[in-house]
Amino acid sequence: MDAFLHTPFAEIAALLALASGVGLLGILLRQPLIVSFIAVGLLAGPSALNLVHSDEQIRLLAELGIAVLLFLVGIKLDVKLIRSLGTVSLLTGLGQVAFTSLFGYLIGLALGLGHLTSLYVAIALTFSSTIIIVKLLSDKREIDSLHGQIALGFLIVQDLVVVLAMIALSAIGIGAGGGHSSGANTIVSVIASGAGLVALVILFVRYVANPLTSRLAKAPELLLIFSLALAAVFAAVGDYVGLGKEVGGLLAGVALASSPYRETIAARLGPLRDFLLLFFFIALGATLDLSLLGSHVIGAIIFSLFVLIGNPLIVLAIMGAMGYRKRTGFLAGLTVAQISEFSLIFVAMGVTIGHVQEDALGLVTMVGLVTIAASTYMITYSHKLYALCEPLLGIFERRQTPREPEDASHHDEQGYKVLLFGLGRFGTAIGLRLEKRGIKVLGIDFNPDALKRWRDLGLDADYGDATDPEFIVDLPLAEAAWVVSTVPVHPTGLSHEDTRTTLIQLTRTSGFVGRIAVVSHNPRDTQSLLASGADVVLEPFQDAADRVVDLLCGAELSERTRIPDITDEEIPTP
Repeated sequence: MDAFLHTPFAEIAALLALASGVGLLGILLRQPLIVSFIAVGLLAGPSALNLVHSDEQIRLLAELGIAVLLFLVGIKLDVKLIRSLGTVSLLTGLGQVAFTSLFGYLIGLALGLGHLTSLYVAIALTFSSTIIIVKLLSDKREIDSLHGQIALGFLIVQDLVVVLAMIALSAIGIGAGGGHSSGANTIVSVIASGAGLVALVILFVRYVANPLTSRLAKAPELLLIFSLALAAVFAAVGDYVGLGKEVGGLLAGVALASSPYRETIAARLGPLRDFLLLFFFIALGATLDLSLLGSHVIGAIIFSLFVLIGNPLIVLAIMGAMGYRKRTGFLAGLTVAQISEFSLIFVAMGVTIGHVQEDALGLVTMVGLVTIAASTYMITYSHKLYALCEPLLGIFERRQTPREPEDASHHDEQGYKVLLFGLGRFGTAIGLRLEKRGIKVLGIDFNPDALKRWRDLGLDADYGDATDPEFIVDLPLAEAAWVVSTVPVHPTGLSHEDTRTTLIQLTRTSGFVGRIAVVSHNPRDTQSLLASGADVVLEPFQDAADRVVDLLCGAELSERTRIPDITDEEIPTP
């Protein structure tokens, strides 16, 4: 094997083959793909097959994957949403860091760790993996939901705390060598550089982004290369000035967030992101030395339980006190139920400086393995987990929830004949046409941006989740004749929970006696949905094709099948 892996190309080929095999096994066992990728890293690492020798090449691909991932997050960020969620993100992020550090420190002391070691471990427990969480939320199509946007906000706050903690450690290291002023200068330099990057992004958005992307869009391949270059350059600059590649990549995405071609860019870079992130997980697993794991098993279990249970409860309590619903707080809280790869780097820096021993790194490594694997399942099955825990979460919700998006509709005002779930392009087109016919429609979505677009059209909308039993019960189901779902279904590789089936079950058990229509893009799904209780299954592509055939065969276009005064311009693109 060593003879075969004498070149980086052969090594990467072997890693891809291993990833394919382990990934296929994970799918057969219904495991999340992220867990399979981490397993690949462990198998390829020094404690198992020892396949990774081209560390620089693997690390380069991994870092490029991180830049692209955060770039794609940034390109979908809405500046207005950042303003509205900035307070909760800041308070939740800082509150979680403070409480986790305090209680983690006390747990460390109770386990017999020294004061400095307890402090290092406690701070390491506050960092959550932005890369893993964003990947999971993106796979579940929840990155645009309210809890997804809040989670992203306080993860960014955490990343900034990571930067400051790393700078502080570097300053301590410099100070140990007699360079106290250099450490202070480093902090000032990072703050100034960050302000400079933000100013550059603002100028780029205002004067350059739209005209430049319009020219580049004439050659789609060039637009893709430019976007990738922008992500890499900003990530490199962010890393150089001490902000980190994550913040740099995020700012690059924000720079193109106002571009009319952002959806095209995101769609084209998605597969490249998934490919490159494989090497991030390989690099992460390959750096874990399993020989260090055995000395602190009891401590690792206790700290892991604290991260898996304590961190979500801290976020839930803070968001509940701020006026968010327990469901939103719970789903957002689950995203911090693991520690980050930066936790390992942080403790490793402490080992290098001489503050802690290597067994502390082994302790944090074991906590990382347990929490990353467990939280992957928790986030994937978040809605089912909420259903189980919901009876116990009442203490985390105020009587009023003023921080949730305001409802444009009031349920005591009867008259809604159609409850429409999913306010994307197809759902908006249906809603507009129903309103033109004088049929009162209540639109429902858990994406704040979709709600705003819908309300801008003068339609009533409500913020909520189609899988939330409490929300479904509170809807005006008694007067409604139809419940319509245009919510798209995106398989995540593990969760086979179908939002459409859940919605059918919840509306029926809530006493709805009208008819239910759901969207399907798969003939097998159509039969399954009909068997689950759907009265009508809408097949947009098949229905459109049937209508086109009718027109081509001479059928007259009547007022009943086409309303000329509804144009594509009236249906905003999500």
